[in-house]
Order: sequence, then structure tokens, then C-alpha cells
Amino acid sequence: MTIACLFLILLSCMLMGMPIAIALGLSSVTTILLFSHDSIASISLKLFESVSEHYTLLAIPFFILSSAFLSTGGVAKRLIDFAIDCVGHIKGGLAMASVMACMLFAAVSGSSPATVAAIGTIVIAGMVRAGYPEKIAAGVIANAGTLGILIPPSIVMLVYSAATEVSAAKMFMAGLIPGLMMGGILMIAIYIVARVKNLPAQPFPGFKQIAKSGSIAMGGLMLIFIVLGSIYGGIASPTEAAAVAAVYAFLVAVLGYRDIGPLKNVPWRKENEALPSAVVRNSFISLIALPKSFADDEVNKVVLDAAKTSLMLLFIIANAMLFAHVLTTERIPHAIAETIVAWGLPSWGFLIVVNLLLLAAGNFMEPSAILLIMAPILFPIAVKLGIDPIHLGIIMVVNMEIGMLTPPVGLNLFVTAGITHRSMGWVISAALPWLGLLLIFLMLITYIPQISLFLPEYIDSLRGH
Repeated sequence: MTIACLFLILLSCMLMGMPIAIALGLSSVTTILLFSHDSIASISLKLFESVSEHYTLLAIPFFILSSAFLSTGGVAKRLIDFAIDCVGHIKGGLAMASVMACMLFAAVSGSSPATVAAIGTIVIAGMVRAGYPEKIAAGVIANAGTLGILIPPSIVMLVYSAATEVSAAKMFMAGLIPGLMMGGILMIAIYIVARVKNLPAQPFPGFKQIAKSGSIAMGGLMLIFIVLGSIYGGIASPTEAAAVAAVYAFLVAVLGYRDIGPLKNVPWRKENEALPSAVVRNSFISLIALPKSFADDEVNKVVLDAAKTSLMLLFIIANAMLFAHVLTTERIPHAIAETIVAWGLPSWGFLIVVNLLLLAAGNFMEPSAILLIMAPILFPIAVKLGIDPIHLGIIMVVNMEIGMLTPPVGLNLFVTAGITHRSMGWVISAALPWLGLLLIFLMLITYIPQISLFLPEYIDSLRGH
């Protein structure tokens, strides 16, 4: 009766169009009042504990702030220029460069919609001007943008870690090879399509130009090494790395590239000024301008937008944790786990059920909410069947990738529609052919666990020695 009431209220609220956070909280509170022995005080206590006792969750606002600074600045454009110089000369190279740019930006932003918005705004129009069909350009970017939640650091992975108490660092390690693999699959598919459709290629710019664009983009690329290097090397936790990333992104956007802030219109180098003199002058100006940066309208707007996004996500998480608390208190996941184990369902059969369930949920809910609702239910069953929790986490994240491209709530579809000024139906038809690659990739990730587990196990073995 308890489980029926809980999910019936949740489903009813969602069908009425109620925000997911309110729906989760209302269904949880109603169930506690009607069926649980918990006191009313436990509700407020659990809401407070959900966002105060999970150290991993502190990383989310920092990564969101880091992403906001880099999205506002010109980091995306510099990454795109570097990617085009690297692979633009190959047949279909401009589209391949767009995938590469999405992979690089995903590794500094941790957000899928932010990746589509930052990269797609620039490259879709560029591909059309170069002679690519607009549908191919839009479809590639919509799909490549999903790498934002698979390539670490990923906000969705942090949510899964908080919901299941699994190591966020190990989740980041597990996502790296699948993320690179998915990017490679998209690039191979683009090359094949380019050969068939005779898509254009850019002239080879030369190694000198590649080195130049690489050095210009190094401000953004260094963030990848700082975050992932410190986590994989055991120097910092994901939360500490996220804090460093936020500070670094601020310094790069405001003092390095000067895309926002008080130095935005100050030339980096005066005409005929010697390089050493320019470096000294810039260092002095930057030190003077640093205090002014905190009062700058553009900087304040970026911080405020990041704060709004963080509060919205943390509010969802707090209510979802209350929902998970009701599930755990009423032993609902354990009852479901015992039932499934009693059926004698093998692990491969259970994973088919998991994928179908998550693919269906991805049509109607955003990734963080799905993970926070489903993870507490699926996690104990997976453990009983001998499925590695890290492997389960990557399977769930890849399903969330596909959910970003399935209507009616596919966020990447809405962002792409906004960029191209096309209808939702047009964007869906553009993304659909490439979506098949993600489904094939999901099957590989599901039934070849070592794709996800190789890197964390290898790093653990190195640390063990």
C-alpha cells in the first residue's frame, strides 16, 4: 500500500505539470503522514541532512560556476579553432572538429546543455556556410553535446555518487574511456557519411598553426589537466578540484582571456610594444583590476546565474533525498530486490530491464531527477546480482545521455532548436540517425563492463603498489 501511494501521488503530480522537486517532496511528505511511523520533525531534518552531510554535493555549485565563466567567455571559440586546425583537413573534418570541441568543452564544463549551447552557437552556422547540410550539422552537435554528462567532470555523476555513496573520483575515472570511445564512434560515422555525401574538407593549416591555436586554447585546456590530473593522481577530491576549477575559470575568463570584466576592452599588447614589457604591464594591470572584477556587472551576472542554477539543482536533490529516505525507511528497494532475486532473473536480464526503464524515464524527466529516484531502487538489486556499482553508474549515465535527445523533455533538442530557429520536429529528425549510434554504444557499455572498469581498477592497482 505504501509503495502504491508513494508512486501514485508522484505520478499524479507530474501529470498535472508540477515541478519535479515539488512532486518528489509532496509525495514523500504525504506518504510519511499517512503510512509512516516517522515524525514530522524527521522531514525537515532529512531535508537539511541531504544537502549538508553529502560532501560530494559541494562540488556541484563549483563546477556550475566554472562552467558559467567558461561558457560566457571565449573559451569555446578557442577550443573550436584548435579542433578545426587538428582535424579540419580530413574529409568531413569540420563536423569531426565540432565533436572534438564538444569533448574538450565537456571536460571543462560538466554540462550537456551548456556544451551544445557554447559549441553549437558557433559551429552549426559555420558548417552550413562551409557546405554541410544543416540537418547533419544540427544532428551532430545535438548528439556530441551529450558527452557533457559522460566525460568527467560530470554533474550527473556527482548526483549518482551522492545518491548511492559511490566514490565520485572512481565515477570520473570510469567515464573517461567511454566518453572518448563515444566521441571516436561519432567521428568515424561522420567520416563515413562525409565520404558518401562528399562533404568538404578544410586545407591543412600546418603544424605551426596547430601549435599556435593550441597555445591560445591552453587557458581552457589546462583546466582539464588541473581537474582530472588532481583527481586521478589522488592529490585532491572532486570537491576540492571543483573549487580550484571555479577560481581558475574566473581568472582565465577575467584576467587571462579578458572576455568579461573590467579588462574586457583593454588591449593585451600595445602597438610595437616589446613582449617582455607587455607581460610586465599586463601583470601589473591585472593585479590592480582584480578587486574591481568582483564589482563588475558582467562577473556578478555570471555568479548570480550560476547561483540560481545551483540552488535549483540542490532543491531537486534535497527533495529527491527525502523521497529516497521514504523508500529506504519503508524497505521498498529491499522488497523489490528480494522479489527480483526470487524470480531468478540473471544479471544480464536485469540490465535489460534497467535500460528499458531508464530509456522510458528519460522521455519525461531530466537526468538528475531520474538518478535520484531510480538509483536507490536499482542499486541494492544490482549489488545482490553481483553487478559493480561503478558499472551500474556508467550504464545509468549513458541512458541519461540518450534521454537528452528523446522528446518531450530532451534538453539538447530544445537548445538545438533555439540555436537553429527550427521546429522541434525538424531537430528530432536531424538527431534521430545519430541517436542509433548511442543505442549501440549503450549495449557495448552494458555488456562489456571493462570499458568502464578498466581505468579505475588500473589506477587502484597502481596506488596499491
